[in-house]
Amino acid sequence: QVKLVESGGGSVQFGGSLTLSCAASGDTSSRVCLGWFRQVPGKERERVAAISEDGRTGYADSVKGRFTISQDNAKNTVYLQMNSLQPEDTAMYYCAAGRSGYYTDTYYCRPNYWGQGTQVTVSS
Repeated sequence: QVKLVESGGGSVQFGGSLTLSCAASGDTSSRVCLGWFRQVPGKERERVAAISEDGRTGYADSVKGRFTISQDNAKNTVYLQMNSLQPEDTAMYYCAAGRSGYYTDTYYCRPNYWGQGTQVTVSS
């Protein structure tokens, strides 16, 4: 089992920045990738960004160029730096750990474990 705890959400104005963090604990050796997803009420959870153990990254088109995913393997922590935030970025953001990643148009993490989520609200 892998336990994930997110932090760093909050409220910000249009064009602002936030950094999300997710600390992983437990059987972290079983995960090969970490990812961020987001969800708004009434919609499906969508992929935002992913990073493999060896540092390969992937982003959804909607956040490419604005968001940056990174990790500190020594701390088992993944980060999501979010710049130029827009109201459409308002969502509950979830951290995920996966035992495998895959490519479609970019690199994604297939989630096996989820965090509890952290809310991001962007006002116009």
